[in-house]
Amino acid sequence: MKYCIVTYGCQMNVHESEKIAAILEKIGYNEFTEKRDEADIIVFNTCAIREGAEDRVFGNVGALKKLKKQRKDLIIVVCGCMTQKEETAKLFYQKFPFVDIIIGTFNLPQLEHYISAVKTGRQLDLKTEGDIDEVNPYKRTSGENAWVNIMYGCNNFCTYCIVPYVRGREKSRKKENILNEIRGIVAENKYKKITLLGQNVNSYGQDLEPKESFSNLLKEICQIEGDFKIWFMTSHPKDLTDDVIDVIASEDKIIKDIHLPAQSGNNRILGLMNRKYTREKYLDIINKIRTKIPNCRITSDFIVGFPTETEEEFEDTMSLVDTIKYDSIFAFMYSPRIGTVASKMEGQVDEKIKNERVNKLLALEKKIQKEEGKK
Repeated sequence: MKYCIVTYGCQMNVHESEKIAAILEKIGYNEFTEKRDEADIIVFNTCAIREGAEDRVFGNVGALKKLKKQRKDLIIVVCGCMTQKEETAKLFYQKFPFVDIIIGTFNLPQLEHYISAVKTGRQLDLKTEGDIDEVNPYKRTSGENAWVNIMYGCNNFCTYCIVPYVRGREKSRKKENILNEIRGIVAENKYKKITLLGQNVNSYGQDLEPKESFSNLLKEICQIEGDFKIWFMTSHPKDLTDDVIDVIASEDKIIKDIHLPAQSGNNRILGLMNRKYTREKYLDIINKIRTKIPNCRITSDFIVGFPTETEEEFEDTMSLVDTIKYDSIFAFMYSPRIGTVASKMEGQVDEKIKNERVNKLLALEKKIQKEEGKK
């Protein structure tokens, strides 16, 4: 039997698809990517962060209707962030009656159960919370890089973001479970880079009893013997403490590369986004990084066209990028996500204006990279 997994979205989804692959291989399926239509089970691991990602999923799932008619034994699974949203899951259930299994992010560890139950009828199940899965292994598919989740969920509730609603509140893995997983990865002697994952890695351990800290976790990982490097994502500026910066500066095993999403350079917009820091605080963090880790690579994310953003406020974002001179940035036009606070805000910015702003910001990044490259 053959399986094919179609993954959308972030590194967290990529890593979860590695778990899906391990579960499928455990029950007798083999990976098959040459021709998706010839697979015996097709899994769509979805992303809900932007509307475009959801539209692609709807289109690709819908395209399988004819194939399902021809092959009644084909199993089609839709899982992940899109289907953790109850209204979207029910829409799938109504719009695509040929889909066999529709489950959310909290149900992935039970995929084997759902597949075995398909014979009894379609499976639609959405847990609102789930325990951390420390049982199912991963089939690692990212070359010399090994992903390691250190925590799940998010407590920040940025007004534009759907993640807390589809991933739940922050849950940290126990430190010893993380260290044991990394020891096992290092013992395999084929992974040169270990990337720690979490929606906000800087708040790792604050929900544990007793509390742990991200800086101490990094120190203990670096004490593991072996030839490997450590990276992590993503950091929230409000939680990036001095002791984390100090550990990055002092430990040779940690890659000197920090992804620190700013999202905007204007304080009013940052307030509307519920980011809980100011432009001045963000610049202070950057200065500390540049002082303590002079060779550190710094990257960032930005959202342009947030509701009510004026041209002058967008220029504050341009000036922040020009001041910091990032090594690279990711820039996105604001996309309303149903269920978030920002989607209900008045003053939604015209698509044409958002498009002009994102192109202007990316042009500035290109100019900066060209100038820095000459140096």
